[in-house]
Amino acid sequence: MLNLATERATLAKAERDIAEGEARIANQADLVGRLRATGQDIGMAEALLATLQGTLRQWQDHRDEILRTIARLEQESAPAGEEPGPGTTGGTQPL
Repeated sequence: MLNLATERATLAKAERDIAEGEARIANQADLVGRLRATGQDIGMAEALLATLQGTLRQWQDHRDEILRTIARLEQESAPAGEEPGPGTTGGTQPL
């Protein structure tokens, strides 16, 4: 059974992973630029950059699924006819 607290903790980890992934991508893109500027082979560096970018997209998709799950759990736990309270995603948090 899914648990709202667990999903929120999972969301926090996903957000940290995404931020770290974005930093890795920025570093790798800088490296590719430096290698290109000095005329060095960039094939492997570009391949790694593409892999990092693909991984980031998967993490973002996973985060989006977590957000949908949280919204559903909040909706299920809200009393009939009420929307989730302030401070919750309520299914309206921008992605």
